[in-house]
Amino acid sequence: MPAMIPSKSVPWQSSEWPRHLSEALRDPRELLTRLDLDPESVPYERDAAFEMRVPMPFLARMRPGDPNDPLLRQVLPLRVEREHFPGFVADPLEEAAVTVAPGLIQKYAGRALLIASPVCAVHCRYCFRRHFPYAEHRQDLSFPSLRHIETNPTIREVILSGGDPLMLKDSVLARLVGAIEAIPHVRWLRFHTRVPVVIPQRVTTELLDLLTQTRLTTSMVLHLNHPNELDDLLGTALTALHASGITLLNQSVLLRGVNDNCQALIQLSEALYQQHVLPYYLHMPDKVAGTHHFDVPEERARQLVRQMSDALPGYLVPRLAREVPGATAKEILNFL
Repeated sequence: MPAMIPSKSVPWQSSEWPRHLSEALRDPRELLTRLDLDPESVPYERDAAFEMRVPMPFLARMRPGDPNDPLLRQVLPLRVEREHFPGFVADPLEEAAVTVAPGLIQKYAGRALLIASPVCAVHCRYCFRRHFPYAEHRQDLSFPSLRHIETNPTIREVILSGGDPLMLKDSVLARLVGAIEAIPHVRWLRFHTRVPVVIPQRVTTELLDLLTQTRLTTSMVLHLNHPNELDDLLGTALTALHASGITLLNQSVLLRGVNDNCQALIQLSEALYQQHVLPYYLHMPDKVAGTHHFDVPEERARQLVRQMSDALPGYLVPRLAREVPGATAKEILNFL
């Protein structure tokens, strides 16, 4: 029997993802109630400064009745976030020092990162940009920050980040990609996104057409932390992206109480590869204010990656990394 050819189309309408976005839960108490959990037994924060946002497709993957569900832990605001902890600050990566134009960050040689959108579909509690001054870095439809890239021929890759770049409408995204394409020395385009993970319907026919028609070699770095985040809907979206010729990578954050166990990390790498996604980085959590309860000791992180290396082929073992302010590259932590 001949192998099935992966489909470059998706079985949903382009109007579905904005609806899921508008229906996202913002009330922690409602989230707990929907999961058959007693709100009075969970130390949630009702009025978190970094408000909760959870799309329904992501909620559907959480286990009812489990207050320690690894997906729930990533998105539920807790009172512990209000505690001040030494060494945890608002801008742990000191991105303000490497912002070369409004919304344009250049940490490393040969590439620049554009804050394409200030908003996300989900508010991850460990987000290293949860205190980022997005109001100071908004882009209009002329994308003025691209002028810095136009005048800097050493920049070969543009990274679209945020927020999340896939929060832009397809028409706006097409305009942005077109503007980047017009810069002759730019060869590569990279998306850093979590939207397809929490709302798979964001992968629309229009988005696939855009990504297949660009002259730029395109990659998409997804953000999954636990194997339970993968379901059939996300698999359909990833298959369509892969069939469209997009290089798919994943970067995870090592989070206490979420994925700081070898079984979860191994299952995640294997499940990702089944969906044409290569594990890329396993990040040490950044020391951002309000996230100390997710912190994992470095020696424990090294031990986990060592165990992964014993169980998996090398291409399925993500590089254990952390970002160091002012460094010329990520620091790769040796696990041997």
